[in-house]
Amino acid sequence: MGGIPPGIGESSGGVKMGDRVPESRPGCAITEAYTVYVACSTLCFAKHTLDSALRTIREMNFAKADVALHEDGPHLRPSDLTGDLTKIAQKLKAANVAIAAFHARFAQHDGLETRKQFRGVCRLGRLLTVPVVSVQAAAKGGDFDADVAKLQDWVSIAAAEGVILTVETNSSTLTADPLAAVELCKRAPGLGLTLDPSHYMTGEHGPQDYDKLYPFVKHVRLRDSAAKPESFQVRIGLGELEYGKIVTNLDQFRYDRALTVDVRDMPESAFPVEPEVRKLKYLLESLV
Repeated sequence: MGGIPPGIGESSGGVKMGDRVPESRPGCAITEAYTVYVACSTLCFAKHTLDSALRTIREMNFAKADVALHEDGPHLRPSDLTGDLTKIAQKLKAANVAIAAFHARFAQHDGLETRKQFRGVCRLGRLLTVPVVSVQAAAKGGDFDADVAKLQDWVSIAAAEGVILTVETNSSTLTADPLAAVELCKRAPGLGLTLDPSHYMTGEHGPQDYDKLYPFVKHVRLRDSAAKPESFQVRIGLGELEYGKIVTNLDQFRYDRALTVDVRDMPESAFPVEPEVRKLKYLLESLV
Protein backbone atom coordinates (compact mmCIF):
# COMPACT_ATOMS: atom_id res chain seq x y z
CA MET A 1 0.00 0.00 0.00
CA GLY A 2 1.03 3.65 -0.38
CA GLY A 3 1.88 4.24 3.26
CA ILE A 4 -1.27 6.12 4.37
CA PRO A 5 -1.11 6.51 8.13
CA PRO A 6 -4.06 5.74 10.42
CA GLY A 7 -6.41 8.71 10.68
CA ILE A 8 -5.53 10.54 7.50
CA GLY A 9 -5.20 14.26 8.14
CA GLU A 10 -4.18 13.67 11.77
CA SER A 11 -0.74 13.56 13.37
CA SER A 12 1.18 10.57 12.08
CA GLY A 13 2.98 9.54 15.25
CA GLY A 14 6.17 11.56 15.19
CA VAL A 15 7.09 11.75 11.48
CA LYS A 16 7.79 15.48 11.54
CA MET A 17 10.07 17.98 9.85
CA GLY A 18 11.53 19.42 13.06
CA ASP A 19 9.60 20.54 16.12
CA ARG A 20 6.12 21.85 15.24
CA VAL A 21 4.90 25.05 16.85
CA PRO A 22 1.21 25.76 17.60
CA GLU A 23 0.90 28.59 15.05
CA SER A 24 1.48 26.36 11.98
CA ARG A 25 -1.12 27.10 9.31
CA PRO A 26 -2.79 24.71 6.85
CA GLY A 27 -0.43 23.45 4.19
CA CYS A 28 2.85 24.02 5.97
CA ALA A 29 4.69 23.06 9.11
CA ILE A 30 6.53 25.95 10.76
CA THR A 31 9.45 24.67 12.79
CA GLU A 32 12.07 26.27 14.98
CA ALA A 33 14.56 26.22 12.12
CA TYR A 34 12.80 25.58 8.81
CA THR A 35 9.48 25.33 7.01
CA VAL A 36 8.06 22.61 4.76
CA TYR A 37 5.13 23.42 2.48
CA VAL A 38 2.60 21.22 0.74
CA ALA A 39 2.22 22.59 -2.78
CA CYS A 40 0.18 21.56 -5.81
CA SER A 41 1.26 21.19 -9.44
CA THR A 42 -0.73 23.03 -12.06
CA LEU A 43 -0.60 19.75 -14.02
CA CYS A 44 -3.16 18.39 -11.55
CA PHE A 45 -5.60 20.63 -13.43
CA ALA A 46 -4.24 20.42 -16.96
CA LYS A 47 -7.73 20.60 -18.48
CA HIS A 48 -8.21 24.03 -16.89
CA THR A 49 -6.79 27.34 -18.02
CA LEU A 50 -3.79 28.45 -15.98
CA ASP A 51 -5.93 31.06 -14.21
CA SER A 52 -8.49 28.41 -13.33
CA ALA A 53 -5.84 25.93 -12.20
CA LEU A 54 -4.24 28.48 -9.87
CA ARG A 55 -7.64 29.54 -8.53
CA THR A 56 -8.50 25.90 -7.78
CA ILE A 57 -5.17 25.39 -6.03
CA ARG A 58 -5.84 28.47 -3.90
CA GLU A 59 -9.41 27.40 -3.10
CA MET A 60 -8.14 23.98 -2.00
CA ASN A 61 -5.95 25.81 0.55
CA PHE A 62 -2.60 24.69 -0.77
CA ALA A 63 0.24 26.79 0.59
CA LYS A 64 1.89 27.17 -2.82
CA ALA A 65 1.69 26.19 -6.48
CA ASP A 66 4.23 24.33 -8.62
CA VAL A 67 3.82 25.90 -12.06
CA ALA A 68 4.51 23.81 -15.17
CA LEU A 69 6.17 25.64 -18.07
CA HIS A 70 6.08 22.94 -20.74
CA GLU A 71 6.51 23.76 -24.40
CA ASP A 72 3.99 21.03 -25.24
CA GLY A 73 1.90 21.69 -22.12
CA PRO A 74 -1.51 23.23 -21.48
CA HIS A 75 -0.44 26.49 -19.82
CA LEU A 76 2.59 28.78 -20.12
CA ARG A 77 5.38 27.79 -22.51
CA PRO A 78 9.09 28.62 -22.20
CA SER A 79 8.96 30.19 -25.66
CA ASP A 80 6.54 32.77 -24.20
CA LEU A 81 9.27 34.04 -21.86
CA THR A 82 11.89 35.52 -24.15
CA GLY A 83 10.49 39.06 -24.27
CA ASP A 84 8.98 41.46 -21.73
CA LEU A 85 8.06 39.41 -18.68
CA THR A 86 6.25 42.16 -16.78
CA LYS A 87 2.72 41.33 -17.94
CA ILE A 88 3.21 37.60 -17.36
CA ALA A 89 4.55 38.27 -13.87
CA GLN A 90 1.62 40.57 -13.10
CA LYS A 91 -0.85 37.94 -14.28
CA LEU A 92 0.70 35.27 -12.09
CA LYS A 93 0.83 37.62 -9.10
CA ALA A 94 -2.87 38.38 -9.59
CA ALA A 95 -3.67 34.71 -8.95
CA ASN A 96 -2.72 35.38 -5.31
CA VAL A 97 -0.95 32.08 -4.75
CA ALA A 98 2.78 31.83 -4.02
CA ILE A 99 4.87 29.72 -6.37
CA ALA A 100 7.14 27.02 -4.96
CA ALA A 101 8.85 26.08 -8.22
CA PHE A 102 8.82 26.27 -11.99
CA HIS A 103 8.69 22.91 -13.77
CA ALA A 104 10.30 23.67 -17.13
CA ARG A 105 10.46 21.51 -20.26
CA PHE A 106 11.73 22.78 -23.59
CA ALA A 107 11.14 21.80 -27.20
CA GLN A 108 14.88 21.14 -27.59
CA HIS A 109 17.14 19.90 -24.84
CA ASP A 110 20.01 22.22 -25.72
CA GLY A 111 21.01 25.03 -28.05
CA LEU A 112 21.09 28.82 -28.06
CA GLU A 113 17.31 29.24 -28.28
CA THR A 114 16.75 26.82 -25.40
CA ARG A 115 19.37 28.64 -23.34
CA LYS A 116 17.59 31.93 -24.06
CA GLN A 117 14.27 30.45 -22.97
CA PHE A 118 15.84 29.03 -19.82
CA ARG A 119 17.17 32.46 -18.93
CA GLY A 120 13.63 33.83 -19.37
CA VAL A 121 12.27 31.19 -17.00
CA CYS A 122 14.88 32.17 -14.40
CA ARG A 123 14.19 35.89 -14.82
CA LEU A 124 10.47 35.29 -14.31
CA GLY A 125 11.42 33.31 -11.22
CA ARG A 126 13.34 36.32 -9.90
CA LEU A 127 10.38 38.63 -10.52
CA LEU A 128 8.06 36.30 -8.60
CA THR A 129 10.60 35.18 -5.93
CA VAL A 130 10.32 31.57 -7.12
CA PRO A 131 13.17 29.69 -5.43
CA VAL A 132 13.54 26.63 -7.66
CA VAL A 133 13.53 25.85 -11.39
CA SER A 134 13.55 22.19 -12.41
CA VAL A 135 14.56 20.89 -15.83
CA GLN A 136 15.22 17.48 -17.38
CA ALA A 137 18.64 15.94 -17.78
CA ALA A 138 19.67 14.56 -21.16
CA ALA A 139 17.91 11.47 -22.45
CA LYS A 140 19.03 8.13 -21.07
CA GLY A 141 22.09 7.02 -23.03
CA GLY A 142 22.94 10.61 -23.93
CA ASP A 143 26.32 12.34 -23.70
CA PHE A 144 26.95 12.64 -19.96
CA ASP A 145 29.93 15.01 -20.23
CA ALA A 146 28.05 17.33 -22.60
CA ASP A 147 25.11 17.47 -20.20
CA VAL A 148 27.43 18.27 -17.31
CA ALA A 149 28.88 21.18 -19.30
CA LYS A 150 25.41 22.49 -20.14
CA LEU A 151 24.22 22.20 -16.55
CA GLN A 152 27.31 23.98 -15.26
CA ASP A 153 26.42 26.88 -17.55
CA TRP A 154 22.75 26.79 -16.54
CA VAL A 155 23.62 26.74 -12.81
CA SER A 156 25.46 30.03 -13.38
CA ILE A 157 22.51 31.53 -15.26
CA ALA A 158 20.09 30.49 -12.50
CA ALA A 159 22.37 31.76 -9.73
CA ALA A 160 22.64 35.16 -11.43
CA GLU A 161 18.85 35.43 -11.20
CA GLY A 162 18.75 34.20 -7.59
CA VAL A 163 17.13 30.82 -8.23
CA ILE A 164 18.27 27.23 -7.66
CA LEU A 165 18.54 24.91 -10.66
CA THR A 166 17.51 21.28 -10.24
CA VAL A 167 17.21 18.31 -12.55
CA GLU A 168 14.22 16.06 -12.02
CA THR A 169 14.61 12.35 -11.43
CA ASN A 170 13.06 10.74 -14.49
CA SER A 171 13.27 7.19 -15.83
CA SER A 172 13.72 8.43 -19.42
CA THR A 173 16.78 10.58 -18.67
CA LEU A 174 20.29 10.19 -17.27
CA THR A 175 18.83 10.45 -13.77
CA ALA A 176 17.13 7.06 -14.25
CA ASP A 177 20.26 5.79 -12.50
CA PRO A 178 20.42 7.34 -9.00
CA LEU A 179 24.23 7.19 -9.04
CA ALA A 180 24.27 9.17 -12.28
CA ALA A 181 21.97 11.76 -10.69
CA VAL A 182 24.41 12.15 -7.80
CA GLU A 183 27.34 12.44 -10.22
CA LEU A 184 25.59 15.23 -12.15
CA CYS A 185 25.22 17.20 -8.93
CA LYS A 186 28.84 16.63 -7.93
CA ARG A 187 30.20 17.70 -11.31
CA ALA A 188 27.91 20.75 -11.61
CA PRO A 189 28.33 22.44 -8.20
CA GLY A 190 25.16 24.24 -7.14
CA LEU A 191 22.91 21.83 -9.04
CA GLY A 192 20.18 20.16 -6.99
CA LEU A 193 17.61 17.44 -7.60
CA THR A 194 13.86 17.46 -7.85
CA LEU A 195 12.95 14.06 -6.45
CA ASP A 196 10.09 12.26 -8.18
CA PRO A 197 10.25 8.79 -6.58
CA SER A 198 7.61 7.29 -8.88
CA HIS A 199 10.30 7.01 -11.55
CA TYR A 200 12.33 4.75 -9.27
CA MET A 201 9.28 2.67 -8.43
CA THR A 202 8.06 1.88 -11.95
CA GLY A 203 11.13 2.46 -14.12
CA GLU A 204 12.90 -0.18 -16.16
CA HIS A 205 15.01 -1.30 -13.18
CA GLY A 206 12.58 -0.40 -10.39
CA PRO A 207 12.00 -0.46 -7.58
CA GLN A 208 15.39 1.16 -6.97
CA ASP A 209 17.12 2.42 -3.85
CA TYR A 210 17.52 6.20 -4.11
CA ASP A 211 18.62 7.04 -0.55
CA LYS A 212 21.90 8.52 -1.83
CA LEU A 213 19.93 11.34 -3.48
CA TYR A 214 18.57 12.98 -0.33
CA PRO A 215 21.56 15.29 0.36
CA PHE A 216 20.97 16.89 -3.06
CA VAL A 217 17.16 17.18 -3.00
CA LYS A 218 15.84 20.75 -3.33
CA HIS A 219 12.28 19.97 -4.44
CA VAL A 220 9.91 16.98 -4.35
CA ARG A 221 6.93 15.89 -6.50
CA LEU A 222 4.67 13.08 -5.35
CA ARG A 223 1.77 10.86 -6.40
CA ASP A 224 1.18 7.16 -5.61
CA SER A 225 2.75 4.45 -7.78
CA ALA A 226 3.22 0.70 -7.82
CA ALA A 227 6.01 -1.43 -9.25
CA LYS A 228 4.14 -2.51 -12.38
CA PRO A 229 5.01 -0.44 -15.49
CA GLU A 230 1.36 0.48 -16.02
CA SER A 231 1.04 1.70 -12.41
CA PHE A 232 3.01 4.95 -12.58
CA GLN A 233 -0.04 6.79 -11.22
CA VAL A 234 -2.65 5.00 -9.13
CA ARG A 235 -5.23 6.03 -6.56
CA ILE A 236 -3.72 7.22 -3.29
CA GLY A 237 -3.27 4.20 -1.03
CA LEU A 238 -3.21 1.61 -3.79
CA GLY A 239 0.47 2.09 -4.58
CA GLU A 240 3.70 1.31 -2.80
CA LEU A 241 5.34 4.67 -2.12
CA GLU A 242 6.29 5.09 1.53
CA TYR A 243 5.60 8.75 2.18
CA GLY A 244 6.55 8.57 5.84
CA LYS A 245 9.97 7.17 4.95
CA ILE A 246 10.50 9.88 2.33
CA VAL A 247 9.62 12.63 4.81
CA THR A 248 11.86 11.12 7.49
CA ASN A 249 14.81 10.89 5.10
CA LEU A 250 14.30 14.49 3.99
CA ASP A 251 14.19 15.57 7.62
CA GLN A 252 17.64 14.07 8.20
CA PHE A 253 19.00 16.66 5.76
CA ARG A 254 16.85 19.51 7.13
CA TYR A 255 14.78 19.78 3.97
CA ASP A 256 12.98 23.13 4.06
CA ARG A 257 11.09 23.42 0.79
CA ALA A 258 7.93 22.07 -0.83
CA LEU A 259 6.33 18.67 -1.14
CA THR A 260 4.30 18.99 -4.34
CA VAL A 261 1.16 16.98 -4.99
CA ASP A 262 1.62 15.96 -8.63
CA VAL A 263 -1.31 13.71 -9.51
CA ARG A 264 -1.52 14.38 -13.25
CA ASP A 265 -4.81 15.12 -14.98
CA MET A 266 -4.07 12.88 -17.97
CA PRO A 267 -6.54 11.82 -20.70
CA GLU A 268 -5.84 8.16 -19.93
CA SER A 269 -6.45 8.52 -16.18
CA ALA A 270 -8.73 5.75 -14.92
CA PHE A 271 -10.09 7.84 -12.05
CA PRO A 272 -11.10 11.42 -11.19
CA VAL A 273 -7.99 13.34 -10.21
CA GLU A 274 -9.29 16.03 -7.85
CA PRO A 275 -10.33 13.64 -5.00
CA GLU A 276 -6.87 12.04 -5.17
CA VAL A 277 -5.23 15.48 -5.04
CA ARG A 278 -7.18 16.20 -1.85
CA LYS A 279 -6.28 12.85 -0.30
CA LEU A 280 -2.58 13.29 -0.93
CA LYS A 281 -2.72 16.87 0.35
CA TYR A 282 -4.21 15.73 3.68
CA LEU A 283 -1.79 12.83 3.90
CA LEU A 284 1.29 15.00 3.39
CA GLU A 285 0.00 17.64 5.80
CA SER A 286 -0.34 14.90 8.42
CA LEU A 287 3.32 14.02 7.95
CA VAL A 288 4.88 17.47 8.09
